[in-house]
Order: sequence, then structure tokens, then C-alpha cells
Amino acid sequence: MKMNRFLTIALLLLGFSAITNAQDKKAKTLLSAVTNKIKSYDNIAIDFKYTLNNSKENINQDSKGNVTLQGNKYVLNLMGVTKIFDGKKTYTIVPEDEEITISNLNDSDEKAITPSKMLTFFNSGYKFTWDILQDIKGRKIQYIKLTPNNNRDQRKEILLGIDIQTKTIYNLIEIGKNGTKTTLTVNSFKTNQPLSKNQFTFVASKYPNYYINKLD
Repeated sequence: MKMNRFLTIALLLLGFSAITNAQDKKAKTLLSAVTNKIKSYDNIAIDFKYTLNNSKENINQDSKGNVTLQGNKYVLNLMGVTKIFDGKKTYTIVPEDEEITISNLNDSDEKAITPSKMLTFFNSGYKFTWDILQDIKGRKIQYIKLTPNNNRDQRKEILLGIDIQTKTIYNLIEIGKNGTKTTLTVNSFKTNQPLSKNQFTFVASKYPNYYINKLD
């Protein structure tokens, strides 16, 4: 009797393992499709909504932003601050303080989801599993759950919502171990836009009265 029960449990576990492996394979296939789609564009322009929430600390912030990406270069506008990355240096422009901070590229923080990595960050450093499918305003959004491989990572998990028809990212939900939840939702996604030659170039003469802080 005990042997029969053991065999039953073993078969159930094997069945569950097979289902999990199949779902993980589906997740990997979908993420690969998203990556290939992103790489096929010369440039990408995104308008998005950014939400930060932590009920324990009574934090609830909403803001809109936009980012233009080309390769690893970008121009990001969020919360009144502009960030320009020209491929070598990052220029953080804060009009409220009339201050500009210039810093070199820092590759040491692999966990940070920077604008240049926001559409492909999931390709390394995470375990991924197939999650729920939601119908959002007529769009089928498939979620992939990403769990950081590094146990010291302060993020508990990331939910990546993917439009299964267009193979583009709809939203990204990051849940911290401290209860903080940040959500980035894409409002518009445009590709191969005509860009200025100086799109990713910092021009100091535009900010004559700003204090420039060079960190490196």
C-alpha cells in the first residue's frame, strides 16, 4: 500500500516537472521573440507611465515619462529630469536645481534596469516562469515571472507583461523584498523614427547658468 502511494506521488511529481519544463520553454521562446523584435528596429520611442507604491511607508507616486533609444544610447525624461547617455557618459540634467551631473558608464551594477537595457534586461540573471494571461482592453497580455538568481538582490520578483500578438512589452512590474512595487506601463511604442544627428549629444551651451558636476 505504501509502495503504491509512493509511486502515485512520484508520478505526480514527474508530471508536474514535465509541465513546468514545458512552461519554462514557452517563456524562453516568448522572451527570445521579444528580444529579436527589439533588435530589428533602428530606434524606439516610448511614452510610459511610472508608478511607485509602498503601502507600509504610505508612498504612492504616479508620473509620466518618455524615452528614445538607439542601440545603447538614450534620452530619458522623467519627473522633470532629463538623462542623456551618448554611449560613454551619462548627463543628468535637473532644471529645478540648475545642475548637471556628468558620469562615466558604470557596468558594475548589473541589477539596474537602465533605459538601454529596459527592453532586453531579462536575457541574463533571472529564472523565468510562465505566469497568467490577462485581457487588457482587448489585448492579450502574457506575463512572465522573473526571479533574480542572486539571493542578495533586493527585488523579490519582476512580472513582465508581453503583448502576445505584437511581441512587445506592455508593462513591467517590479516587486521589492521591502514591499515596494514599481510599475512601468507603455502608453505608446514607436519605431524607426527620424532622429536628429544630435539626438544623443549633450550640448553644454544650452545650459549657460547651470552648475556642472563631473563625477569622474
